[in-house]
Amino acid sequence: MISRVRVRHVPVRHVCVRHAAAACALGAALTACGAPDAPHAARPAPSATSAVPSRPPTLAPGPAGLTPVFKNGPRTQGRTVALTFDADMTADQGARAAAGERFDNPELIATLRALKVPATVFMTGRWADEYPVQARSIGRDPLFEVANHSYSHYSFTGDCYGLPTVSGDRMRSDVERAYAAFRRAGVEDAMPYFRFPGGCYDRQALRALAATGVTAVQWDVVSGDAFATDADAVAQQVLEGVRPGSVVVMHCTRSAAPATERAVRQIVPELRKKGYRFVKVSQLIGATRARQ
Repeated sequence: MISRVRVRHVPVRHVCVRHAAAACALGAALTACGAPDAPHAARPAPSATSAVPSRPPTLAPGPAGLTPVFKNGPRTQGRTVALTFDADMTADQGARAAAGERFDNPELIATLRALKVPATVFMTGRWADEYPVQARSIGRDPLFEVANHSYSHYSFTGDCYGLPTVSGDRMRSDVERAYAAFRRAGVEDAMPYFRFPGGCYDRQALRALAATGVTAVQWDVVSGDAFATDADAVAQQVLEGVRPGSVVVMHCTRSAAPATERAVRQIVPELRKKGYRFVKVSQLIGATRARQ
């Protein structure tokens, strides 16, 4: 049986609950990935006119038909690693965005492009609504793939780092609402992958999302980039944690993860020196599915 899973990845809203208003102004943003200028089937997914030649790989349902959970790819099929970036703007942060707080990081996306690093962006629907041009630019760039991080960035369990919670009868609709936001922004082919806000889930959440056909994606390497100002420390934590098939969780935002872009500029060449090849989550899931 799957019980509630707790991880060391700390979502920004919880930090805001615990810290003073000054920290909160920084926070709540473990958000964003953007640059100025995609899933199908049993999930709330893209249009039938998608140019994707085949359905993206997903894992088979878990016990009792529950949503399957993916953490890392095969350890014995070459040195591959997937960098993932959470764009987790929360539903109630509109006023902060209107006041000038930035939940995006075009510089990070530009760096990934310059370094030719494929990546998977787990985007909230609220972020896509706030930055539709950037969402579309990411979603249409073959270097990247957009996956679902909920619409609201509210917790899918009752206790997850102080996040507000989504009731059980609204979990599926929250995921569907995010896919609708992606389509409004022009992201027609968002992937059938879902990352739980805060990484928190339990059996009820896995059951609620089973009908969507998504694969839940966790990680095995925490970058520690949340509120970090020391890019060297972030890079070191990633470099020490990566193994073949790893999924690294990072963030891209101008306010709450200011060291991430600089850390990526260190991480990428060092991993390449060690023989690692950067891939998207879909490639790791495909390799895992091929072994089943």
